[in-house]
Amino acid sequence: MTRVYLVRHGRASAGWDTDPDPGLDDEGRRQAAATAEALSILPDMPLVSSPLRRCRETAAFLSAKWKYDPVTIQPLVAEIPSPEGVPLGERVEWLRTAMAGTWADLGPRYTEFRDDVVGYVTGLTRDTVIFSHFIAINALIGACRGDDRLVISSLDNASVTIVDVDDSARPSLVRTGRLADTLIR
Repeated sequence: MTRVYLVRHGRASAGWDTDPDPGLDDEGRRQAAATAEALSILPDMPLVSSPLRRCRETAAFLSAKWKYDPVTIQPLVAEIPSPEGVPLGERVEWLRTAMAGTWADLGPRYTEFRDDVVGYVTGLTRDTVIFSHFIAINALIGACRGDDRLVISSLDNASVTIVDVDDSARPSLVRTGRLADTLIR
Protein backbone atom coordinates (compact mmCIF):
# COMPACT_ATOMS: atom_id res chain seq x y z
CA MET A 1 0.00 0.00 0.00
CA THR A 2 1.32 3.43 -0.96
CA ARG A 3 0.15 6.54 0.89
CA VAL A 4 0.09 9.85 -0.97
CA TYR A 5 -0.25 13.19 0.78
CA LEU A 6 -1.72 15.75 -1.63
CA VAL A 7 -1.02 19.30 -0.45
CA ARG A 8 -2.84 22.18 -2.06
CA HIS A 9 -0.48 25.14 -2.44
CA GLY A 10 -0.66 28.09 -0.05
CA ARG A 11 -2.54 31.23 -1.00
CA ALA A 12 -1.17 32.84 -4.15
CA SER A 13 -0.09 36.47 -4.37
CA ALA A 14 -2.17 37.08 -7.49
CA GLY A 15 -5.23 35.75 -9.24
CA TRP A 16 -5.38 33.30 -12.11
CA ASP A 17 -6.55 36.11 -14.38
CA THR A 18 -3.70 38.52 -13.62
CA ASP A 19 -0.54 36.40 -13.31
CA PRO A 20 0.07 33.07 -15.04
CA ASP A 21 2.50 31.92 -12.33
CA PRO A 22 2.23 33.81 -9.03
CA GLY A 23 4.18 32.90 -5.94
CA LEU A 24 2.80 32.88 -2.40
CA ASP A 25 1.64 35.95 -0.52
CA ASP A 26 2.37 36.43 3.20
CA GLU A 27 -0.69 34.39 4.22
CA GLY A 28 0.30 31.65 1.76
CA ARG A 29 3.79 31.46 3.30
CA ARG A 30 2.24 31.23 6.77
CA GLN A 31 -0.06 28.44 5.57
CA ALA A 32 2.82 26.58 3.91
CA ALA A 33 4.94 26.82 7.08
CA ALA A 34 2.09 25.47 9.23
CA THR A 35 1.49 22.56 6.85
CA ALA A 36 5.21 21.77 6.75
CA GLU A 37 5.25 21.72 10.55
CA ALA A 38 2.29 19.32 10.63
CA LEU A 39 3.83 17.02 8.00
CA SER A 40 7.31 17.11 9.52
CA ILE A 41 6.34 14.33 11.96
CA LEU A 42 6.12 11.90 9.02
CA PRO A 43 9.16 9.89 7.99
CA ASP A 44 11.12 11.43 5.14
CA MET A 45 9.67 10.52 1.77
CA PRO A 46 9.91 11.85 -1.78
CA LEU A 47 8.58 15.34 -2.37
CA VAL A 48 6.95 16.13 -5.71
CA SER A 49 5.69 19.52 -6.88
CA SER A 50 3.79 21.01 -9.73
CA PRO A 51 6.15 23.20 -11.76
CA LEU A 52 4.12 26.28 -10.87
CA ARG A 53 5.75 28.70 -8.48
CA ARG A 54 3.06 28.66 -5.76
CA CYS A 55 3.47 24.88 -5.39
CA ARG A 56 7.27 24.97 -5.49
CA GLU A 57 7.28 27.68 -2.81
CA THR A 58 4.86 25.65 -0.66
CA ALA A 59 7.03 22.54 -1.06
CA ALA A 60 10.16 24.48 -0.09
CA PHE A 61 8.99 24.74 3.53
CA LEU A 62 8.82 20.97 4.06
CA SER A 63 11.93 20.43 1.96
CA ALA A 64 13.87 22.80 4.23
CA LYS A 65 12.47 21.20 7.39
CA TRP A 66 13.50 17.72 6.23
CA LYS A 67 16.68 19.01 4.55
CA TYR A 68 15.37 17.17 1.49
CA ASP A 69 16.68 18.24 -1.87
CA PRO A 70 15.75 18.24 -4.63
CA VAL A 71 11.99 18.35 -4.85
CA THR A 72 10.94 16.49 -8.00
CA ILE A 73 9.08 18.75 -10.42
CA GLN A 74 6.22 16.89 -12.11
CA PRO A 75 4.10 18.61 -14.81
CA LEU A 76 1.44 15.88 -14.51
CA VAL A 77 0.26 17.38 -11.18
CA ALA A 78 0.07 20.96 -12.48
CA GLU A 79 -2.94 23.25 -12.68
CA ILE A 80 -5.77 22.49 -15.08
CA PRO A 81 -4.90 24.22 -18.36
CA SER A 82 -7.19 26.92 -19.65
CA PRO A 83 -8.44 26.49 -23.20
CA GLU A 84 -6.17 27.63 -25.99
CA GLY A 85 -6.92 31.19 -27.00
CA VAL A 86 -8.61 32.24 -23.74
CA PRO A 87 -7.01 35.55 -22.73
CA LEU A 88 -5.48 35.77 -19.27
CA GLY A 89 -8.22 38.15 -18.10
CA GLU A 90 -10.97 35.64 -19.02
CA ARG A 91 -9.48 32.55 -17.36
CA VAL A 92 -11.33 32.94 -14.04
CA GLU A 93 -14.73 33.11 -15.74
CA TRP A 94 -13.88 30.00 -17.78
CA LEU A 95 -12.74 28.17 -14.65
CA ARG A 96 -15.85 29.10 -12.63
CA THR A 97 -18.05 27.75 -15.42
CA ALA A 98 -15.96 24.58 -15.75
CA MET A 99 -16.02 23.99 -11.99
CA ALA A 100 -19.81 23.77 -12.06
CA GLY A 101 -19.69 20.81 -14.45
CA THR A 102 -18.06 17.45 -15.09
CA TRP A 103 -14.89 16.28 -16.74
CA ALA A 104 -16.98 14.72 -19.51
CA ASP A 105 -18.60 18.13 -20.15
CA LEU A 106 -15.16 19.59 -20.87
CA GLY A 107 -14.21 16.92 -23.37
CA PRO A 108 -11.15 14.81 -24.21
CA ARG A 109 -8.41 17.37 -23.49
CA TYR A 110 -9.64 17.63 -19.91
CA THR A 111 -10.49 14.00 -19.29
CA GLU A 112 -6.93 13.29 -20.44
CA PHE A 113 -5.63 15.88 -17.94
CA ARG A 114 -7.65 14.19 -15.17
CA ASP A 115 -6.49 10.72 -16.23
CA ASP A 116 -2.85 11.86 -16.31
CA VAL A 117 -3.08 13.23 -12.75
CA VAL A 118 -4.75 10.06 -11.48
CA GLY A 119 -2.39 7.81 -13.46
CA TYR A 120 0.70 9.53 -12.05
CA VAL A 121 -0.49 9.26 -8.46
CA THR A 122 -1.72 5.67 -8.75
CA GLY A 123 1.58 4.70 -10.36
CA LEU A 124 3.61 5.70 -7.30
CA THR A 125 5.20 2.84 -5.40
CA ARG A 126 6.56 4.84 -2.43
CA ASP A 127 4.80 7.04 0.08
CA THR A 128 5.05 10.55 -1.35
CA VAL A 129 4.05 14.14 -0.61
CA ILE A 130 2.75 15.99 -3.70
CA PHE A 131 2.25 19.76 -3.82
CA SER A 132 -0.48 20.43 -6.33
CA HIS A 133 -3.64 22.38 -7.12
CA PHE A 134 -7.34 22.54 -6.22
CA ILE A 135 -8.66 20.92 -9.43
CA ALA A 136 -5.91 18.28 -9.70
CA ILE A 137 -6.53 17.13 -6.12
CA ASN A 138 -10.27 17.08 -6.78
CA ALA A 139 -9.53 14.83 -9.79
CA LEU A 140 -8.02 12.31 -7.34
CA ILE A 141 -10.94 12.62 -4.95
CA GLY A 142 -13.28 12.00 -7.88
CA ALA A 143 -11.31 8.91 -8.91
CA CYS A 144 -11.60 7.56 -5.38
CA ARG A 145 -15.34 8.18 -5.22
CA GLY A 146 -16.26 7.41 -8.83
CA ASP A 147 -17.47 11.01 -9.22
CA ASP A 148 -16.98 12.86 -12.53
CA ARG A 149 -17.50 16.40 -11.16
CA LEU A 150 -14.56 18.80 -11.35
CA VAL A 151 -15.17 20.04 -7.82
CA ILE A 152 -16.16 17.60 -5.11
CA SER A 153 -14.44 19.23 -2.13
CA SER A 154 -13.71 22.93 -1.54
CA LEU A 155 -10.17 22.38 -0.36
CA ASP A 156 -8.49 25.13 1.61
CA ASN A 157 -5.07 26.45 0.74
CA ALA A 158 -2.26 24.31 2.20
CA SER A 159 -4.71 21.56 3.19
CA VAL A 160 -3.64 17.92 3.02
CA THR A 161 -5.73 15.23 1.33
CA ILE A 162 -4.55 11.66 1.88
CA VAL A 163 -5.02 8.87 -0.67
CA ASP A 164 -3.90 5.25 -0.42
CA VAL A 165 -3.04 3.30 -3.55
CA ASP A 166 -3.33 -0.47 -3.32
CA ASP A 167 -1.28 -3.07 -5.19
CA SER A 168 -3.73 -3.02 -8.11
CA ALA A 169 -3.20 0.79 -8.47
CA ARG A 170 -6.69 1.57 -7.18
CA PRO A 171 -6.88 4.78 -5.13
CA SER A 172 -8.93 5.11 -1.97
CA LEU A 173 -9.59 8.29 -0.06
CA VAL A 174 -8.24 8.22 3.49
CA ARG A 175 -8.97 11.82 4.40
CA THR A 176 -10.08 14.93 2.57
CA GLY A 177 -8.10 18.05 3.32
CA ARG A 178 -9.43 20.95 5.35
CA LEU A 179 -12.32 22.68 3.61
CA ALA A 180 -12.94 26.39 3.11
CA ASP A 181 -14.80 28.76 0.86
CA THR A 182 -12.07 29.12 -1.69
CA LEU A 183 -12.04 32.31 -3.69
CA ILE A 184 -11.16 31.61 -7.31
CA ARG A 185 -9.52 34.81 -8.40
